[in-house]
Amino acid sequence: MNTLAYAGPGPWIFFVPLVWAAVIFTVVTVLRRTGRRGRRGPWRPPLDDRSPIAVLGRRFAAGEIDEEEYWRRISVLEEHFGRANPTPGGKGGAA
Repeated sequence: MNTLAYAGPGPWIFFVPLVWAAVIFTVVTVLRRTGRRGRRGPWRPPLDDRSPIAVLGRRFAAGEIDEEEYWRRISVLEEHFGRANPTPGGKGGAA
């Protein structure tokens, strides 16, 4: 004969809704952040198309200036505008 009585679900009944709330909150947060970011990614601030750094990048891409001149000018622009690490490699930027 079993003498133990069923005492109900216990305090764990609050755990399942908290887990679902955390999952929903995480999904909503991730979707909102990636939707706002667009194609640029989280590591780069948006640049104005007329900013000196954007103009310099276009000139380098078009072949108007060589790589040495690009890095020399980007270091001057970083000092003036205070933007560090213009590329993921961090060339030409302040450490």
